[in-house]
Amino acid sequence: MKILVPIKRVVDYNVKIRVKSDGTGVETAGVKMSMNPFDEIAIEEAVRLKEKGVASEIIAVSMGVAACAETIRTALAMGADRGVLVETDAELQPLAVAKMLQVLVTREQPGLVIMGKQAIDDDMNATGQMLAALLGWSQGTFASKIVLEDGAAFVTREIDGGLETVKLSLPTIITADLRLNEPRYASLPNIMKARKKPIETIKPADLGVDPAPRLTIVSVAEPPKRQAGVKVGSVAELVAKLKLEAKVI
Repeated sequence: MKILVPIKRVVDYNVKIRVKSDGTGVETAGVKMSMNPFDEIAIEEAVRLKEKGVASEIIAVSMGVAACAETIRTALAMGADRGVLVETDAELQPLAVAKMLQVLVTREQPGLVIMGKQAIDDDMNATGQMLAALLGWSQGTFASKIVLEDGAAFVTREIDGGLETVKLSLPTIITADLRLNEPRYASLPNIMKARKKPIETIKPADLGVDPAPRLTIVSVAEPPKRQAGVKVGSVAELVAKLKLEAKVI
């Protein structure tokens, strides 16, 4: 069984985000970029399934600028077998990504698609659901545990009331949550081997998809600075401030 894992190149989670001076987005020039953490978890889960003999091949797919090839190399060093880069300078939004993934899934015929539940740059949490709708496949979102047996996927997911386990027929779409696993560090030998693994580069036009944005960002602004706290002299004064200023009573 093939497993297809979409991965995204984002600003590294250790970097302090800065808004552009013109308010059109966040600054990415000269900023450290890395694989979206939730996508790392998805790659790790795919590799573990392959190590168990459940999967035969792992395909890492990334979309964006040419530098996304380095993100694919990271996935190959973790254990993916080959990569596909859909190269474009266009701003990619979830619907365009889902449409391109739909074409790639139809071409590759994987039995399972695992991806991060969301990207840390826009927190959209939409691509997996859109892809499932386009393909007409079942979906298991926010997965904290995955078990494949008897031609089905048993996905445990966290809900408000506790844990829920759903049985999904294959092929299916699964989005990975933080508690699914802890990704491994790529060893030096695997990093060297990753340089020899193939990466296919194509364009959105090759997939017959127009990646033009459908949503318009009006403006981006930093959150307001937190105001300094106030010391009060008595419980009565505290209650009065909560009632009149904080509006919580």
